Amino acid sequence: MWRDFIFNKPDGTVPDRVIPVQPLTREDLLAAPDNSVWRLGHSSLVFKLNGEFWLTDPVFSQRASPVQWAGPKRFHAPPISIEALPPIKVVVLSHNHYDHLDHAAICQLQHKVEQFIMPLGVGATLVRWGVAPGKVRELDWWDELSIAGVQAIATPAQHFSGRGLSDGNRTLWCSWVLKSGDLTVFFSGDTGYFDGFHEIGERHGPFDIAFLETGAYNPRWQYVHMLPQQTLQAFLDLKGRWLYPIHNGTFDLSMHTWEDPFEQISRLAQEHAVALATPQMGEPLNMAEPHAGSAWWRER
Repeated sequence: MWRDFIFNKPDGTVPDRVIPVQPLTREDLLAAPDNSVWRLGHSSLVFKLNGEFWLTDPVFSQRASPVQWAGPKRFHAPPISIEALPPIKVVVLSHNHYDHLDHAAICQLQHKVEQFIMPLGVGATLVRWGVAPGKVRELDWWDELSIAGVQAIATPAQHFSGRGLSDGNRTLWCSWVLKSGDLTVFFSGDTGYFDGFHEIGERHGPFDIAFLETGAYNPRWQYVHMLPQQTLQAFLDLKGRWLYPIHNGTFDLSMHTWEDPFEQISRLAQEHAVALATPQMGEPLNMAEPHAGSAWWRER
């Protein structure tokens, strides 16, 4: 697998055009209504819930890698810088892989974040990086907490963890359910397809919008990253109303073309009459009244 990834990469895994990004300002975020969401890239999302900002898996570095001179390089800049972000109530982490847990971003963010919530074991890494221990909350699967009127539940996922050669699966990974008033959303983190989606749907669904991994897939590692048809089935299991595909469009992490996740999930959503939202990076979406967005990946 690694030999193919290094030596047999097909054409088209990196865009041959500039990806459209809608620039964001602090004023844009502050003026937006509650229940807004913006995608900053990959699996990094900003939610505005009860007047506070929540940020998922923040990755702002140029490369998703242990070093910044090698490894998968961003296709586009984030729509907003860390410096321009308003105060963040909560950073939500799904696991410790480099494309979800960015050392430089955590170090820059820590002074404007009130709390970091994450699966078991990940907290020690943040504390080692300088985050105050009192800001760190670790949860096991099905644990929940309430912060500023938002209920956060750590839910199962089928994945793995590790940042080096000696720490494989020493920390947990998870998906997340967030409930704010009448709004219920699901954030998948990274996961293969498994029967846990049905249980999450039974316990906490239906979901107004499900942010589901759709990218970096391959049949050889579908146990830990869903294929597009599995993403569609996971959405149905969750009893979702709108599907918002994430984990795509920012890094080259597989053998498929960079736009394949969008084309595949768009086709599947149309075939199964699933409401699909594909906003541009930085484009606001009202989660209470979502819109479809556009096929921006086809623009030249």
